[in-house]
Amino acid sequence: MKRHLKWIVPLLVVLLVGAGVLRALDKRRTEQASAAPARETLALDLAPADVVVAKTVPLARTLEVSGGLKAVNTALVKAKVAAELRVLSVREGDRVKAGQVIGQLDTSELDWRLRQAEQQASSARAQLDIARRTLENNRALVAQGFISPTGLETSVNNEAAARANHEAALAAMELARKTRADATLVAPIAGLVSQRLAQPGERVPLDARIVEIVDLARVELEAAVAPEDVVQLAIGQTARLQVDGLPEAMTARVARINPSAQTGSRSVLVYLALDPHPALRQGLFARGRVAVDEAQALAVPLAAVRTDLSQPYVLQVQDGKAVLKTVTLGARGEVNGQPWVAITAGLKDGATVLTGTAGAVRDGTAVRPVGPAAASAAR
Repeated sequence: MKRHLKWIVPLLVVLLVGAGVLRALDKRRTEQASAAPARETLALDLAPADVVVAKTVPLARTLEVSGGLKAVNTALVKAKVAAELRVLSVREGDRVKAGQVIGQLDTSELDWRLRQAEQQASSARAQLDIARRTLENNRALVAQGFISPTGLETSVNNEAAARANHEAALAAMELARKTRADATLVAPIAGLVSQRLAQPGERVPLDARIVEIVDLARVELEAAVAPEDVVQLAIGQTARLQVDGLPEAMTARVARINPSAQTGSRSVLVYLALDPHPALRQGLFARGRVAVDEAQALAVPLAAVRTDLSQPYVLQVQDGKAVLKTVTLGARGEVNGQPWVAITAGLKDGATVLTGTAGAVRDGTAVRPVGPAAASAAR
């Protein structure tokens, strides 16, 4: 009997321990089952900026352009004579008026040439006076019969030659006077000095550039457009440009289209006139979009379209969940200055979709719009 008790007691202990373990596991499963619905009820809260409603809007189709700014009116003051630069009174950034004297070339040699031309004109004048007096005397002698008419013809020809020589001398004198005046450097337009290309004391050759002047009252964007895109542009179309250094966008319009394509690239230069602004400078880089046309289309913001899968898709808020909807994209454009894209298939008008600010959200994730976003999702 004692031998049987030795086996029964350990067996009872094992059975009791096993029953305790089974009871603990069953209790744990019960707790996990009761906690699962609580986890399922957790949802991602959506701020008003995280959702947007797909709707039919006037979608402005645009064409992207970029390039450098150029002043419409620019002028280069060049040396019209070869001489030493004596005075240059303007520097970069100085404002000048049309007709303002801004510099002076050395006129020593030009003064002597003008004096020489004046002396030659005086000599030719004296020769003309002699020829005229001789002609008058010979006419009187012919009338009295002292000389033949042939001698009179010679006097007439001499007087004509003297008159021509005098007129040529006068022309040479005026040319020397103009050359003397060209030594004074004058601003041809009003504007700002952008470059000072020579210094006083430097001898400049003929046609050398000395000063560049730009008029910033009218500034244009010079953009190179591909030949397949330029057919969409027309004079008067509006554009929004972002200029380097300016926080706000600038309004512009297509002013001119070059009739010739550039050699090599075959692109066509298009000129967009910008509204006047004190911060605009020649040479600044600008980029933007030209509004080509406008059409009604079902669209969403471009930021709401996700492209991390093989096909573009949006996440639609449906029955409290984010549901993946594969969509077919159409033309891109702008709505109130923001990039939107047309949806040609896969989405209905009035559907609420997540924007890019919602972050990475999986298909089927529970979402809960709050505030104004909740009203949008309810529609």
